[in-house]
Amino acid sequence: MAGLFILIGVFQYFTMQHFLYNKKERAIHNLILSVPSDVWERWQEDRLEKSDHVPAMNSLLSSAQSIALIEYNGNVSEIYVDPHYSLPVPRLPLEEYRSIFESGSLSSGYKVIRDELDNVQMVICQRVGKSDEDQFIIQSIVDLTETRDYQKDMFLFYVIGSILALIVGKLTFSPVLRRTIIPLFRIVTTVERIHSNNLSERLPIKQGTVEVDRLAVAFNGMLERIETSFTAEKEAHKQMRRFIADASHELRTPLTSIHGFLEVLLEGGAEHPDQLRLALVSMYSESERLNKLVGDLLTLARMDRSLEVRLTRGRLGDLIRQLEPHLRMIAGARRIRVDLNEDPCMDFDPDKMKQVLLNLFQNAVQHTDPEKGVILIDLDGDEREIKLTIQDNGVGIKEIHIQHIFERFYRAEPSRARKYGGAGLGLAITKSIIEQHGGRIEVESREEKGALFRVCLPRGGG
Repeated sequence: MAGLFILIGVFQYFTMQHFLYNKKERAIHNLILSVPSDVWERWQEDRLEKSDHVPAMNSLLSSAQSIALIEYNGNVSEIYVDPHYSLPVPRLPLEEYRSIFESGSLSSGYKVIRDELDNVQMVICQRVGKSDEDQFIIQSIVDLTETRDYQKDMFLFYVIGSILALIVGKLTFSPVLRRTIIPLFRIVTTVERIHSNNLSERLPIKQGTVEVDRLAVAFNGMLERIETSFTAEKEAHKQMRRFIADASHELRTPLTSIHGFLEVLLEGGAEHPDQLRLALVSMYSESERLNKLVGDLLTLARMDRSLEVRLTRGRLGDLIRQLEPHLRMIAGARRIRVDLNEDPCMDFDPDKMKQVLLNLFQNAVQHTDPEKGVILIDLDGDEREIKLTIQDNGVGIKEIHIQHIFERFYRAEPSRARKYGGAGLGLAITKSIIEQHGGRIEVESREEKGALFRVCLPRGGG
């Protein structure tokens, strides 16, 4: 604003100077032309009469510092000189006077000069006369001291007014600027502190400016989404590393066992029928376990890659009845009770739901007593959901394990799981299938009191 005021002041100063000079020059020209040429001649010859004093001459004498008459041959006659002006009347070069005789006046209308005392003066020349032989030039010298003082006073007034305007503007708008600019600087400072290891930083809000507050809220929302994405990505990387480590460990165990039996056979064990049969049976068992593990890994990979299920209309109870002979064969001497209290039509993927039922049932079989075990399969529901419950009276699940049992390769009892060929993937696969159907799985258990798994599916299907 100060720079703008300076530019305006300089422009105003020179514009006002040009306006005042032109105004004074036009006034003097008009006064000179208002006096008849014969009056100028008689004035030069000191033959003025009382009737020759026209009003224009009086105004000219009060405005001019000196008046001179210049003839074509260059002779200069001083007609009037202010008594307070003691210096000689200024004279222009003869070439300029000749140019005035041809054009009638100075090309710019006036000329600004300085006298011997460095006073600024304006020279105004006007050609007068009726004929070419009688023409002469009236030269009027006007002192510009008063005009320039007035111009300086106006400029000083403008400078003082500009300074006051800046002070008032600063006092008036500083609070407004402070409320607007300082919050932006705070936002910039906060954003500079945010990086990949410090995504919990948030921008300050409620700083008094609606626009800045909305900007801060928008930035905070974006930071929350970024932080969520980074957290999810870190957790995914962590799970991937754990998954790779667990998968490598699970794959290495049967491979190491098979490799050991092959070494035994190569060292001579193949020549002994008993050792050969034992080794082949063990390698077959380990290969089955390895094959099942690879199959489970492929199943999880396909589920991670595709979220689509092939839904068909049917009844979940019919699927349970179809699998019941197979389930009883798996259970052995354990008792099975099936209660189908409600069996409405719904949309589900039969193959995947069959895998869910088998995984949960085999999990119950593994953790119940072979002779005293009881497994309950219940199908019930309400207005919104169909609930499939599989409950056993086995050893149950410790509370510290419940929140982890659906993680891949997690086993509450590694020795028992490995005994039955498990790798800790069954419940993870089950949970993925249920989520693909738009449902959820719940677990309730107390140690030595058995476990209950409840699958909740929406009545409308997936």
